[in-house]
Amino acid sequence: MSSRPEPGRLLPLLTTNHYGRSAVTCRYRCNNACSHDAPNTSDNEYFGDVVRDVVRRRGMLKAGAVLAVAGAGVASLSGTATAAPADTEVQRHNRPDRRDGLNFDPVAPNTEDRIVTAEGYDQAVVIRWGDAVLPGAPKFDFDKQTAAAQAKQFGFNNDFCGLVPLGHNRWLMGSNHEYTSETFMFKGYSDANPTEEQVKIGWAAHGFSVVVVQKDFWSGKLVPKLDRYYNRRITVTTQFAFDGPAAGSKYLQTSADKTGRKVFGTFGNCAGGVTPWGTILSGEENFDGYFCSPTTPTDPRVTRYGKIATATARKWERFDKRFDITQEPNEFNRFGWIVEIDPNDPNSTPVKHTALGRFKHEACNIRVACDGRVVAYMGDDERFDYIYKFVSKNRIKHGDSQRVREENKKLLSEGTLYVARFTGDSPASEIDGTGKLPSDGEFDGTGEWIPLVSGNKSFVDGFTAEEVYVFTRQAADKVGATKMDRPEDIEPNPKTGRVYAALTNNTDRGVVAGKEGPTEINPRIGNKHGHVLEWEERGNDPTATKFSWKLFLVCGDPASPDTYFGGYDKTQVSPISCPDNVAFDKRGNLWISSDGNALKSNDGLFAVPTEGKYRGRVKQFLTVPKGAETCGPVIEDDFVLVSVQHPGEITGASADNPLSHWPDGGTSQPRPSVVAIWPRRGPICD
Repeated sequence: MSSRPEPGRLLPLLTTNHYGRSAVTCRYRCNNACSHDAPNTSDNEYFGDVVRDVVRRRGMLKAGAVLAVAGAGVASLSGTATAAPADTEVQRHNRPDRRDGLNFDPVAPNTEDRIVTAEGYDQAVVIRWGDAVLPGAPKFDFDKQTAAAQAKQFGFNNDFCGLVPLGHNRWLMGSNHEYTSETFMFKGYSDANPTEEQVKIGWAAHGFSVVVVQKDFWSGKLVPKLDRYYNRRITVTTQFAFDGPAAGSKYLQTSADKTGRKVFGTFGNCAGGVTPWGTILSGEENFDGYFCSPTTPTDPRVTRYGKIATATARKWERFDKRFDITQEPNEFNRFGWIVEIDPNDPNSTPVKHTALGRFKHEACNIRVACDGRVVAYMGDDERFDYIYKFVSKNRIKHGDSQRVREENKKLLSEGTLYVARFTGDSPASEIDGTGKLPSDGEFDGTGEWIPLVSGNKSFVDGFTAEEVYVFTRQAADKVGATKMDRPEDIEPNPKTGRVYAALTNNTDRGVVAGKEGPTEINPRIGNKHGHVLEWEERGNDPTATKFSWKLFLVCGDPASPDTYFGGYDKTQVSPISCPDNVAFDKRGNLWISSDGNALKSNDGLFAVPTEGKYRGRVKQFLTVPKGAETCGPVIEDDFVLVSVQHPGEITGASADNPLSHWPDGGTSQPRPSVVAIWPRRGPICD
């Protein structure tokens, strides 16, 4: 069943749902990050100062002047349009024009406790928390869950989802399990005194799952298989290996691992990416909340990564001393990396890549340059933190053999790590924090990639290479990187090569004393709805160190003057708030999932053309159940996958008082799940 607005009318906004994330989600997922001061206290040059310097160097600009951009500048971002005039005629037709290649009518915002899809689409759960992954896994029993059972079952709060082809209509599906919400996993749960078994269930519910899935020819469903060879669970107790130039660093050595090359577990895993060589990358994001300290840390190498409490929400430190940084100070440094998992080789040891730096990694996505080097794009999901890229030293090899795969798995072990600096092309006086477009009609400009480290060579004064890799945030502070509004998923468009980044929000922008105000690339004070950034590397070469950029979407209520939709008529778009994960279809349309919708509707999945006549026309494809977040979209020709994370996580809800019963209905407990959606006829995009 679909819910569709009348043609030519603004999609309605709802006022009956929660505002953004719930308190319980904030507590378990990110250690209440937004209630603490943002950890970036650096005084690196404000973006507004950069703009003023540019203006001084080029002379006083008259109102409405545009800075010329040499080479592959802003004008090279083809298919763009300036803002639509206020009196743009509303399109008058009975059905939306589908020449954008998106074969669906938009779904209206809602607060229902189910997935609401566009009309003409079917849906089915692929796998849910507690479903069997490994042969021998017992049937899920909410009231009698054990750590041994959970270690063989699908974990909790799945986020990223990726598919690696295994044959005709068969894939290896990899899913992160970002965090656990214990008050939704156990009835009668005591925050102050969890049992050891509950803690160990939590350890087993984190990490990663690899599951063989197969498309059913008759129904269209994607069906999981209990494959004895490929299926795999990775948890907090699984062994990983460090690789790259910081492997063995003194900052990674602990009493349990004096070599600094072996670490157990991964957690806080948010988004990720699938590599061209068939492995899966996963970003360790909000890891700070898993560590405690009886005394308040003052070392900036700790505090720059978040606020460390005297006791964690889950109390893991009571059962493993490594989560107490006073007992194992370097264990904290062993998280915050990009992880690589080879689903084709279930016996392989997962790797943490030190060459890609350490911060709150949201995701990592790859583009292959013409010369064969690979480029990885990454965002640091924190208020006022940065965007990074890594360029490999070596070149990709072609072929499907295990030997070739092993060679390609080394590509992220050596190369150059960069951080981004953005410069706007409008006078600072035109960026007033209201979201009003400058006189040139767009938020745009140029940028540069500042090298931080390559191999054993540091480019940051006062930092050794080892320190840059392990304390990447401080190194980026030192070189004056641009402070962003929570850069999350970043992905290159496979059709055009342009790169898109979701900037989820930053309610501290311009409203907190001592913090940076509005800038052309982060143009709104108290940015609660976020925006989507687009850039093109000079010469469309991902290894280049110069680029041009513009804001593709400035999100929120289309009726609000502070929003922008690629220049498209705002009366013809879906409202979108808090963009999080991004993906592309075969036509180069951008698909965006949301997290923490500040428009008081359920989160959802949206699609938008990135070029041509319909550039900027956002259409909502689905909404997820109440309290849930839309994660890990996978866009195939004939189906879409979404990860429905934390359904029912609404303030006041718990396992003792469930306020959602999705996906099983009745009086059941809510269960995070992967869901497939497919059209009854025809492709999703043509």
